[in-house]
Amino acid sequence: MSLKLGDKIILPIHDLAFGGEGVGRVDEFVVFVPFVITGETVEVEISEVKKNFARAKLLRIVTSSPERVTPECRYFGTCGGCQYQHINYSAQLRYKHKQITDLFKRVGKISRDMVAPVIPCPAPYGYRNRIMIRSQWNGPAKKLEIGFIRTDNKFVEDITECKIAEPVLNEQITDVRANPPPKGGIKVVLRVQPENWEVPRDSFFQNNFFLLPKLVETVRHFLQTGGAKHLIDLYCGVGFFGIESASVVDSFVGVEYDQLAISAARQNAASRKINNGEFVAAKVEAILPELLLRFSAEKTAVILDPPRKGCWPETLELLRQTGPKQVIYVSCHPATMARDLNILCVDGVFQLARVQPLDMFPQTQHVECVADLRRRN
Repeated sequence: MSLKLGDKIILPIHDLAFGGEGVGRVDEFVVFVPFVITGETVEVEISEVKKNFARAKLLRIVTSSPERVTPECRYFGTCGGCQYQHINYSAQLRYKHKQITDLFKRVGKISRDMVAPVIPCPAPYGYRNRIMIRSQWNGPAKKLEIGFIRTDNKFVEDITECKIAEPVLNEQITDVRANPPPKGGIKVVLRVQPENWEVPRDSFFQNNFFLLPKLVETVRHFLQTGGAKHLIDLYCGVGFFGIESASVVDSFVGVEYDQLAISAARQNAASRKINNGEFVAAKVEAILPELLLRFSAEKTAVILDPPRKGCWPETLELLRQTGPKQVIYVSCHPATMARDLNILCVDGVFQLARVQPLDMFPQTQHVECVADLRRRN
């Protein structure tokens, strides 16, 4: 069967791919469909045809999954922020685990047994403490749209609330709408300041306070069981992991290129009377050789919490050459994480002990993972 734009077909859904789209097949030709669930049969309209796959938009559910629920948000399906509100929460966790294990197996050659079950968030809605509101001028309607990028990635969906944001942010959305930007193209960042943490306006901080204790617990557990005496916290931001792990090591140093974040990290450590660490404003790839010479490799652990694009190849190669006792890798992008773990483990330099996923982003395709790598003797 040759598919073309506009074709309407009945399609069984066999799987959910990483990113949230359902996977169907027409004579072994893959068709991706959003907002469906494995086991459903749906009617779709072909919206894009490529050489090896097609995409389609959902028209109606022919056979519904028992895991399907009514989305809480009225904008779900047009707003591009969430992909899974139509799936009950326990099933979301199961699908995310399968997606991570499939991805790690394919990209990083990592055994499924290495990936622990996903730790759930105690608040599947109302958890985000930071959102970015965009504005866009709608010429035909002669109005300013204020909200989030739509699923088509072209326009802004005009919204008055966000169901996954903390309630105080929805109050701020109301304020932004009452006092809109002067024109389209302006972004407004809304944030709940973390209690007792100094965080500059544009500096990074984890966006889910509800699951943050479990994230800290996971990192500290990996660090304690690894037995390192010294910690190098790379991409440290405002010092979160170094400060939270200070009590389980003799000394630590945090590295971050953002000078404002480093100043905040020093204030955060001082306010907690933590004096066994230091923070340095520098590029990771520039200062890492010096730090790895300062500390004994067999007594040192490195925390990596890089941007979504992952680590620089030079950083990974330096870690392979110097071989610290342990590397704890924290990432919200499993694909780049799997790639980097594969590089670190080539030729048996490091061995992966465990990957712990945490659902820091319920209702969305995203998931946080913490990997524990140990140097082979």
